[in-house]
Formats: sequence, structure tokens, C-alpha cells
Amino acid sequence: MKQRKFAGRTILISACIIIGLVAAAFTPWGLGQLSSHPHPVNDYAEAVQRITSLASYDSAKMNPVCQVQFMTHGQKTSRAIVLVHGYTACPQQFHELGQELYDLGYNVLIAPLPHHGLADRMTSELSQLTAEELAAYGDQMVDIAQGLGHKVIMAGISGGGVVTAWAAQNRSDLDEAVIISPAFGFKQIPTKSTAPAMNLTSLLPESYAWWDAALKTEIQPPYAYPRYSMHGLAQILRLGFSVQVAARRDRPATVSLIVVTNGAEPSVNNALTQEVVTSWRARGANVRTFEFDAALKLPHDLIDPNQPDQQIDVVYAQLIKLIGH
Repeated sequence: MKQRKFAGRTILISACIIIGLVAAAFTPWGLGQLSSHPHPVNDYAEAVQRITSLASYDSAKMNPVCQVQFMTHGQKTSRAIVLVHGYTACPQQFHELGQELYDLGYNVLIAPLPHHGLADRMTSELSQLTAEELAAYGDQMVDIAQGLGHKVIMAGISGGGVVTAWAAQNRSDLDEAVIISPAFGFKQIPTKSTAPAMNLTSLLPESYAWWDAALKTEIQPPYAYPRYSMHGLAQILRLGFSVQVAARRDRPATVSLIVVTNGAEPSVNNALTQEVVTSWRARGANVRTFEFDAALKLPHDLIDPNQPDQQIDVVYAQLIKLIGH
């Protein structure tokens, strides 16, 4: 009888361990360390000073077109916008749209994400990328923008869309967030498997993958990295999960949110984006959504004019119509 009881307890304990391990695998790891630390500038002069410091950091190693781009009217304007590029891209991705917004009266800031924009396109710097750095970058951009415009807007695509969503969740001094095709997950990974995939990738040895295995370094545009770090990608997902978890619990700090998706999206998981929108709306947030028609057959990077199959005439007109209104 004692042996049967012992065997029963062993089975129960084993089952509990297995259930616990499965539950842990489906729970995104390392979200507790991510928090916002605002340190806004006091005026335009201080904003320019911080931008100058940003521009001088590692400038010798940077691709010239990937350095900080600051389009200024020489004083604080009614509106300022921070444009946040995607994973493995650089500020040049947003240059043309930034110019159009500048012509409309905006002060425009486009700064490289951490470990991005280096002249060495085959760099392994992306292996160092962390969600903490991305969160700090988001804070830094909102801090600087306080001195650039009376109304502060941030717009980002893909990985930059996740950074923008994180800022929207945490910063009340961000007046509007425009979140474009955010990389909360990827179409190749089933929605419910995103967390275990992220956790597993973080545990496995680092590896790099080509964006296009046929073109490799010949892929366009010439200033973006042709391959990506799996660990770096996991860190973007980690920041995204912090937004998803917070969105289920708290109303976003930013008053106005615009979420833009691509009906022909080939890369990111629009279902996860919709989950975040649903969570925000359930908390009473003001969220507007817009989806580019699938018939347009837009690429994932619908911003960079140097991407194949680009239709920036349609995309830019729509984004400008959405932003700041």
C-alpha cells in the first residue's frame, strides 16, 4: 500500500513538474526588468545639445547616411516628430518621409537604434542588442522631442513600431504614437508559439540569418544590414511582450494612438497587433486603426523608397493624413 502511495505521489509530482515547465515555456521571460526612466529636456537648446551628443557617438564607424538626421526649423515648433526605423535598417529608411513632414512645418528627428547603422554591413553588433537598450532609446527620443515641439509625435515601423508602442504605453508626455506594422510576432510562427520561440531562441547559441539567402549582401537597400541576429530579434519580441502584458493591465500613457497595418503583410503577425489594440481599447484608450488594402501588395517595409515594389506616393499620403490629426 505504501509503495502504491509513493508511486502515486511520484506521478503527481512529475506531472506538476511537466505542467510547470510547459507553463514556463509559454510565459515570456525577463519582462520585469523593463521600465521607463523619463528625463525630458527643458528647452530647445538642451534638445539640440543632446542630439549633438548622439550624432558624435561612434560617428567614425557609422555609414554617413545612417547617422542622426535632424531636420530643424531652428526653434521649437508646434509639432515635432521622432521617426523610428526598423530592425537592421537605419535612419535613411525614413529620410524622404521625414523631409515631407519637415516641409509641413515639423521638426524631425531620426536617430539610429542601438547597434544599427554601422558602415560594416556584416557587423555582429546586433548580438549585443537588448530590450533594455530599446526601452532606453524610446525614453531618450521622447525626452529630446520635448524641446523640439509643443506637440510630440513618435512614429515607427516593425521593430521601431514595437519601440513606439512601448513609448506609448509608458510616456504620458508623448502626445501621439503612430505604430506601423509592429513586430510583436511573425507570420512564420503560430501566435501561441511566439513566447516559447522567443524563450528558446534566447537560450540557443547565437546565429545569423540572411534576409534573402539568394541575394545575401547584394540585397537592397545598400545601407541596411543584409542579415539579422536571432538573439537581437528575440530582444525585440521581448520588448513587444512587455507591451502586450502591460496593455492587458493598464491604459497606455499616451493619449492618441494610431495603429497601421498592411493587408498584404508578408512578415509580421497582424493578429498579435490586433490583440494589443483590443487590450488598449478595453482599457478605454483612444486608438485609431488603418490597414493598407491587400490589393496594393505592399512589402513589409512600406516606408523605404529603395525597397522593391514600393508605393510611397500612396503610403506617405495616407500616413501624413493620419499623423497629427
